[in-house]
Amino acid sequence: MNITDESSDEPRKRGRPKVSSDEDKRTHIVEVARRVFVKFGYAGSATAVVASEAGVSKQTLYKLFQSKEELFAAVVGAHRRLMLDLPRPPEDISIAESLERIFMIDMDEDLDAERAGFLQLVFREAAQFPELIEILQREGILASRQYLADWLRDRRAEGRLSLDDPESGARMLMDMIFGGIGPPEGRVQAWPDRTLMLAHLHRCIAIFAAGVGAA
Repeated sequence: MNITDESSDEPRKRGRPKVSSDEDKRTHIVEVARRVFVKFGYAGSATAVVASEAGVSKQTLYKLFQSKEELFAAVVGAHRRLMLDLPRPPEDISIAESLERIFMIDMDEDLDAERAGFLQLVFREAAQFPELIEILQREGILASRQYLADWLRDRRAEGRLSLDDPESGARMLMDMIFGGIGPPEGRVQAWPDRTLMLAHLHRCIAIFAAGVGAA
C-alpha cells in the first residue's frame, strides 16, 4: 500500500496519488511499526524511524498514535489475528477442524516465524519495559481468550460440544497450543523438527475435542 502524506503548503499536482484515509494510514503504520519493532527492538524503535519507514510525517503519526506505547498496543491488537483467527462464522466441519483453523496449526512457516518473532520481542524486552507484558495481556492474550470463549459458548449452544465453563476451556486450549509451540526463545529450541511440533499440536486439539464430546 502506498501511503501519501499531503502537505498543506504544496499545490496538488496532476496525477498525484490519492491521499489515503486516516484508517488506511493507521493500518499501514501499524504494519510497518511491527516490522520495525521486531528488527530494532522496542527501545531502538523511535517513532521517527517508524514514520520514515511508513512514508508519513511525524505529525501524521502522532495525530493517529499519541505515543510509542499506544502504537505498540495497536501492533499487538493487529498481531492478535496471527494468534487466533477469530471471530469467524460458523463452519460445517468438525470442532477439531475448526480449532485447527482458529489456531492456524498449518500456518505457512514464514508466517509462523513472524508470529514467534514478535512474541520473542515482547518477552526479551519485558524486563526493561514491563508495560509491554501488560499491553500483550490486555490487547492480545485476554482479548483472544474472550473471543475463543465466546466461540466455544456458541458451539455449546448449538449442541456441538459439552463444556460447563467456556472461559476455562479457552484458557486450557491456549495453554496447550501456545505452550506446545515452545518457550519465548522460539520453537527451534523446543522442537528439533517442525513436523514433530505440528503432530503435537494436532494431538492437543484432538484430545480437547474428545474431552468435550466433540470428537
